[in-house]
Amino acid sequence: MSRIGRLPIAVPDGVKVAIDGRDISVTGPKGTLALTVGPEVAVSEGDEGLSVSPVGGEDKVRSKWGLYRTLVANLVEGVTEGFEKRLEINGVGYRAQMRGNAVSLQLGFSHDVNYPVPEGIKIECPDQTTIVVSGIDKQKVGQVAAELRGYRPPEPYKGKGVKYAGEYVYRKEGKKK
Repeated sequence: MSRIGRLPIAVPDGVKVAIDGRDISVTGPKGTLALTVGPEVAVSEGDEGLSVSPVGGEDKVRSKWGLYRTLVANLVEGVTEGFEKRLEINGVGYRAQMRGNAVSLQLGFSHDVNYPVPEGIKIECPDQTTIVVSGIDKQKVGQVAAELRGYRPPEPYKGKGVKYAGEYVYRKEGKKK
């Protein structure tokens, strides 16, 4: 059984943590993030960094202990390093480019798909077949990457579509004559 909740969260230099009851605010070089933890856990600041401890010993409380510890650790990592997801586009004529504050995707439809970039997210297209989604909020970065992938997920016969970098697409055998 893993004990991720017991591990302290190291707070690097230049990062300020403000704990006000159940509200946690973390400020770092990349920005500020906030989180409201549930009544199941208590967050405190100590010599080793931040520690998350359960309030009570019930199974439901203990199951959320590791979750909240990871959410708080993601706040600290987000304001110091940030998060990034890479997407790859495969297919003849499939491409992406930035147009102002929107990503224009050509994915084999009769029209281009224009995706406006949400606030707090940075999207880059280093080349026509690569999209880089980055930001300080891990949930937002993953959500934007999933929405972009959702326009044309990779199909199993030719592998055409938008996939995460490093994602393995299970290929099926085609029809036999």
